[in-house]
Amino acid sequence: MNSDDKAASRRQLLKWLAGTPLLAFPGLAGLAAQTPPPWPQKSPDPMIWAPANLQDLITRPEDAINVFDFEPVARKTVPPAHFGYMASGIDDEATLRANREGFLKFQLRPRRLVDVSNVDMSADILGVRYNTPIVISPIGGHRAYHSGGEEAVARAAKVGNHLMILSTQSTTSPEDVMAARGAPIWYQLYATNKWDVTKAFLTRAERAGCLAVAVTVDRNGGRNQETLFRLQRTDTRNCSACHDRSSLEANYRTRPMYEGVDLSGLSNIQSSALTWETIKRMRDTTRMKIVIKGILAHEDAELAVKAGVDGIIVSNHGARSEDSGRSTIDALPEIVAQVRGRMPILIDSGFRRGTDIAKALCLGATAVCIGRPYIWGLGAFGQPGVERVLELLRAELYAIMQQVGAPSVKHLVPAMVRRA
Repeated sequence: MNSDDKAASRRQLLKWLAGTPLLAFPGLAGLAAQTPPPWPQKSPDPMIWAPANLQDLITRPEDAINVFDFEPVARKTVPPAHFGYMASGIDDEATLRANREGFLKFQLRPRRLVDVSNVDMSADILGVRYNTPIVISPIGGHRAYHSGGEEAVARAAKVGNHLMILSTQSTTSPEDVMAARGAPIWYQLYATNKWDVTKAFLTRAERAGCLAVAVTVDRNGGRNQETLFRLQRTDTRNCSACHDRSSLEANYRTRPMYEGVDLSGLSNIQSSALTWETIKRMRDTTRMKIVIKGILAHEDAELAVKAGVDGIIVSNHGARSEDSGRSTIDALPEIVAQVRGRMPILIDSGFRRGTDIAKALCLGATAVCIGRPYIWGLGAFGQPGVERVLELLRAELYAIMQQVGAPSVKHLVPAMVRRA
């Protein structure tokens, strides 16, 4: 076959491929586009009906159909560097994607002819009853996204009676946040490598009335936040007006939790020297319940049980601490199997839908912590945005509990979910 014949055959092959499902294979669509077929193309199935124009944004929280509607609004209203800090994963952001894609590995198994006319979504978390198992994850610097800050989030949490966990990096004091919430909260701890700093944080949180401390154990090294760095370049503001990078103490002196705390000798707030002995020392220092945040392996879950801590949070820091590529929902089953009901297990990272939450509860989680979605709501519309995000998640969870035949959270059992 000469070169002309080969070229003609190639064109005929590409025309045939253009009308086949094989175009779903990467690269073939671009090749076929070089020789458009003379016949009409099939429409994609299913059609994508969501608005493709990201300029067509919601203008009121009540217009949101799901939590994703808030993200592009927040992107538009929040300064680029602040948005980039919140949105960024690490390196290739494989873990960031895995946190969402991980839910596809699990399928719910609906059950029928169960009376679900009234669904009880309340959950007991470390001895306190909340209206829902949906928890506000600790995220630092809420005022970077909206002037209402942590107090606006706390008031939104109060509406649905959600447990709130306050970050060490909060821009509002735990006392003021608790007053806005109208109930005790939990405190999230960045222990650093200096015990005096750790002790000061624990003492302040306990004195403020926090019920528990969630010790973050996965922030133990540096991180390459590429999305943040790229968006920083587009931010035209003078960042030095708010961030004094001359020293660690200067940078954090405006954060309430750091008031009066001696940070000398520290170059960062990472906890690279944290060990189980440190956890024991914390137990001897505070009467707050201790929860370990950042457990991803069953071996560490067993060590947590032996250390006598009160609970764990299965977390990869929203894919902001490492890029292992493993989702938290994928790690959950082995940890539940190891713990065997000896302590409550919470989970965070990547939860965006009521079905996501239901899958985790079926697999054995006590509660699910929500992070970025409520920050989208805060950045977009302040407190009303956070309220709407939480309302949507509650509505979706309620609906899927009805569909799987679970009249209460305790009826969300392993038999209702299977690995795909």
